Amino acid sequence: MNVGAITQYIDVAQIVLYAFWIFFIGLIIYLRREDKREGYPLESDRTARTDRIKVVGFPGLPSPKVFRLADGSSVTVPAAPGAQPPLAAEPAEPWPGAPLVPTGPALTSGVGPGSWVPRVNKPDLTLEGHVRIVPLRVATDFCIEERDPDPRGMPVLAADEQVAGTVQDVWVDRAEPQIRYLELQLEGSGQRALLPIAFARFDDWKRCVRVQSILSSQFSGVPGTAHADVVTRLEEERIAAYYAAGTLYAEPSRMGPLL
Repeated sequence: MNVGAITQYIDVAQIVLYAFWIFFIGLIIYLRREDKREGYPLESDRTARTDRIKVVGFPGLPSPKVFRLADGSSVTVPAAPGAQPPLAAEPAEPWPGAPLVPTGPALTSGVGPGSWVPRVNKPDLTLEGHVRIVPLRVATDFCIEERDPDPRGMPVLAADEQVAGTVQDVWVDRAEPQIRYLELQLEGSGQRALLPIAFARFDDWKRCVRVQSILSSQFSGVPGTAHADVVTRLEEERIAAYYAAGTLYAEPSRMGPLL
C-alpha cells in the first residue's frame, strides 16, 4: 500500500472548494466592515427625529484606522462620535421614506439636489504641490483656444432672462487642462461669484452665457471664497450645491408636477 497517496483517502477537490468558500465568506465580511468606515451608524427615519434608531447591521463597525495623507495630515475613520449638525429639513409626509422639504433657505439648506459633503477646507493641489484650480490671471501659461468662444466680457443671463452679471475671468484646472469656473461680477453690486462651467451654456447667437438653474436675484447668495484667487474643496462643494439646489428650489413652479 502506498501510504503517500493521500488523495486515495481525502477528497482534495472538496477540501479546496470548502477552503474557497471560507476565504470568500471572510472576504465579504472584511469588505463589508471596511465600507462602514464612513456613513455609519445609519439613522432610521422610522423613529422621531430626536430619538433616531442607530442602524449598524452585521458585521459591526471596524476598529479606527489612521490614513496618512500626502500633505502630512491624517484622517481617522470611523471618527469618534460627535454632535451632527442639525438637518434643515423635515419629512413632507408622516410616513417613512417621505421626501425631505427644506425648513430654511432652500438654496443653502444642504438637502435634495443641494446636498454637499463637508470636505476639507483646503484647495486641491497638483502632483507638484501647486494650487490646482486658479484663474487665468494666475495661470498665465494657460490660454483659451482661439477657435473656442472666450467668455470674458460676456453678459450672464439667468433663468428669468435678466442679466445677472458679466464674466470677468476664467478659472482653469492645471491638472486636467479645462475650464472649471467662470468668475462673474454681479450687476449693480459689483460682488464677485463663481459659476461652475457645468451650469453654464454659451449662446453663440446672442454672445452671452446662460444659466437656467437660478434667477438673477439669487446670484448674490452664491457662497463666496475666502481668497480671491483660490477656491477650497469645501467652497467648491457649497458653490456647486447652491446652483444644483436651484434646479428644484429656485422658483415654486419647479417643485410641482409636470402634468
